[in-house]
Formats: sequence, structure tokens, C-alpha cells
Amino acid sequence: MPRTQDELAEALGVDKTTVQGWESGRRPLTSTQAGNLRAISRTLLRLGAPSMMLTLLNEAVDADAVIAHALSGPPSVTLSQHPLTNWVFTRDTAHMLAWALNGTSPAALPASAPKGRRGPARSSPLLDPSDQQAFYDHMRRAAELADHAGESGALLRRQALYLCSYDKAPDTRSWLANMRRHAPGIRSGWTPHWADSRSVAASLTRHGDREPLYAFIRNGMGDETGEFANLNYWAYWLGIDQLPRSDDTFMIDRSDTTWDGLALLRKLADRLAPDLGCIDLNAHTVWALLSSRRGLLLADPHLNRLLTNQVTVLLDGAGISPQTRREMESVHYGLTLHT
Repeated sequence: MPRTQDELAEALGVDKTTVQGWESGRRPLTSTQAGNLRAISRTLLRLGAPSMMLTLLNEAVDADAVIAHALSGPPSVTLSQHPLTNWVFTRDTAHMLAWALNGTSPAALPASAPKGRRGPARSSPLLDPSDQQAFYDHMRRAAELADHAGESGALLRRQALYLCSYDKAPDTRSWLANMRRHAPGIRSGWTPHWADSRSVAASLTRHGDREPLYAFIRNGMGDETGEFANLNYWAYWLGIDQLPRSDDTFMIDRSDTTWDGLALLRKLADRLAPDLGCIDLNAHTVWALLSSRRGLLLADPHLNRLLTNQVTVLLDGAGISPQTRREMESVHYGLTLHT
């Protein structure tokens, strides 16, 4: 915003040192009362803050809360107190966390970078190496405690494992693989461990191991229930289903499926780049969505052309599995009939 710290402090009714504390991280917004935070958001909007940035403020505060909890010390054996136990986070929150862990700017942020300020200013909320290490140590221990807790710790285990996949330590791949071996095998359809297996398989692709993902696509989505769960998860993950979720069972709740199939297809169209680690899962999901909602191919000719180009690139390359190739050939045929 085109405001000085003094002007912003006056508009918000706080001291300049409070604004400085927010900017530096010494005074986190997570310590602000909920009502005050909403008032701050509305004032920022009136002062010219980009609307897209403000829509991400809740995700940013959620990410801060997870980081603050992890940096406060080892996880408590009382798992219900952990912020990842009773809340399913979305891609935007995960990307906010990744921003602090590896410096990668979230995809949802506006493409245009803000103008630099005079004087020293951090370009990202990247944690220093010691805090990154403390965060990953906490999450590994939380995942292990949740593993011993069984079904009651399933959500914490899954989400802690996913965040640990951002760790570039040499032993991360072997640690994730070992945690994967602890989980019951997925044979077909959805079980209480379905989402965990999906998440760990996707996480291992970040470390160059795609075989677990291939196995999960074959087995975990081998029937209608598994396919339905995967589509529900994608709709929530990408923010199309905006209802808050306290556990993973929403994925198989057919009474509460209100998300827009075309909106999901548009979001997935951006996930068909051949260099993505999870390209096979992304492509399979496009195939499954079009198979379950055939009318989508008639809804948006521009999207059809985009999908045709992307699917053609995938088929011309060599980076997809034989199953994915068969599915993309089917999608390509359907697109040519409706273009």
C-alpha cells in the first residue's frame, strides 16, 4: 500500500512500533484478538491493500500458528492440542508454510511483486536454518507419536508427513519411506488410511520416488469410492470446496458434495505440466473427473483447447506411466470430439 508506517499506524489506531513488529515478525498477528484482526483486514482493504492478498490473510495466520507451535518445543503426547490434529489444511496454507520453509512464493500470491522499501527489508518470511531444523524435528516427532496413536492420530500423521517432505535433509526420503511401511497397505477404495497413503506417495515424488504414487493410483483409486474420495480431496485442496473440514472423512461423504466440476477442471488444467512430480496423479484426476462428468467437455471451448495442447505435450513426452498414457489418450480422443 502507498502508506508509511506512521500513516498505517494512525489509520489502524496502533503505535508505530506495533506496525514495525508485524513487519519484522517480532509481534505476530496470531497474537491479535480475532475481532481486532477482522477490523484490521477491513481497514487495510479501505486503504488500498490488494483484495487477493487479504483473502490469503487467514491462511497466512494459520501457517503462522502451525510454525509458532512447532518452534515452541517438542510435540505434546496429548495430540489433541496440536494445530494439525482437528483441521484439514488446504493448498494455500501449505504453500504459506512452504514459503517459510524453502522460500518458494505461494502460487496464489499476485504475480506482480510489491515495490521495495527504503532500508533493509526481507523479501520473504523464510525461517533461518536453525528454525527450519526445529520445525522439521517437531513434525517428525509429531508424525511418529500420531503413528502410535492409531486412527485418532491419522490426520496429524498425514499432515505432519506432508510438511516433512519439504525437508531437503539427506535422510528425508528414507524416513518417509519407513513411515509409509508402517501404514496398512491400500488394496482398493477408501479406508481410514487412504488419505495418509495418498499424501505420503505424493510426498515421495518430491524426492524422486514415483513408484509409491503409481501403486496408489492403481490400488487406492481402483474403484468408484476411491475415485470419488480423490475428487473431493482435490476440490477441497484447491479451495473450490470452501467448507472447513475437521478430518478426512469428508472425502467419502456423498451428501455434502457441492463443488463445481468445471471450476475443478480449470484448476487441474494448470497441473498438467510434465515436469511436476505428481503429474501422473494430476493427469489421472483429470481423466476421472471427465469420466464422471462427461458434460464438462461441452462447457468451455477455450478450456478444451488448453487441455488439448497440454495433453498433447504429455503424450509426446516420455515422463508418464503406461497407465497415464492410456488415460491421456482417452482424454485426447474425447477432447477432439468436442473441440
